[in-house]
Amino acid sequence: MDSFLIAADSALRTLFASPRATRTCPTVPDSADASMTDDERKLSGALMRVNHVGEVCAQALYTAQALAAKHSDTPHRDALVRQLEAAGREETDHLAWTIERLDALGARASLLNPLWYAGAFGIGLLAGRLGKATSLGFVVETERQVEAHLASHMDRLPAKDQASRAIVAQMKADEARHAREAQHAGATELPVPAKALMKAAARVMTTVAHRL
Repeated sequence: MDSFLIAADSALRTLFASPRATRTCPTVPDSADASMTDDERKLSGALMRVNHVGEVCAQALYTAQALAAKHSDTPHRDALVRQLEAAGREETDHLAWTIERLDALGARASLLNPLWYAGAFGIGLLAGRLGKATSLGFVVETERQVEAHLASHMDRLPAKDQASRAIVAQMKADEARHAREAQHAGATELPVPAKALMKAAARVMTTVAHRL
C-alpha cells in the first residue's frame, strides 16, 4: 500500500501540480524573445514540449526504479535508492524549468503526458526488478540517449532563443553526469537489441510530442 501511495503521489505531482525547482533556472528573461518570429517561437515551443515530455518520463522512470530497489534484496540497496532519488530530484528541476519556458513561449505541454508517464513508469519498474547492475545500465543508456537528443535540440533551437538554449545546455550537462554516476556505481552494458528498442520508443515519443 505504501508503494502504491508513493507511486500515485509522484504521478499526481508530476502531471497536475506545479513543480518546484531546487536550483535557479539557468536563464533570465531574454529581450531577444520579443524579436523572435512566430515560426521561431512555434519551433521553440514544440522542442521544449518534447523536452518537457522527457522530464515527465524521467520522473516516472526514477520513481519506479527507486521503488523497485526499495523492495529488492540487492546489496547496497539503500545507496542505490539514494542515488536514484537524488537524480530524480534534479530531474524535477528540469521539469520545472521546461514548463516555465513553455509558459513564456505561449506553448502548452503534451496532451498525452499521462500516457507517457504510465509507459515510462512500467518500463522503470521492469528495469528496477532486473537487479542493480541492469537498472543502473538502463539509467546510463537512457541518459546517453537523452544527452544526444538534447544536443540535437541545441542545433535546432532558433539562435535568438538564448533562454531555451541555456536550459537545454544545463539539462544536457546534468544528464551526462547522471550517466557517469550510474556507470561508476556498477552499471552493466545493456544488450544491443535493448538499446535499439529504447531508441525506437524514444523516436515515437518525440515525434508525437512535437505536435501533441
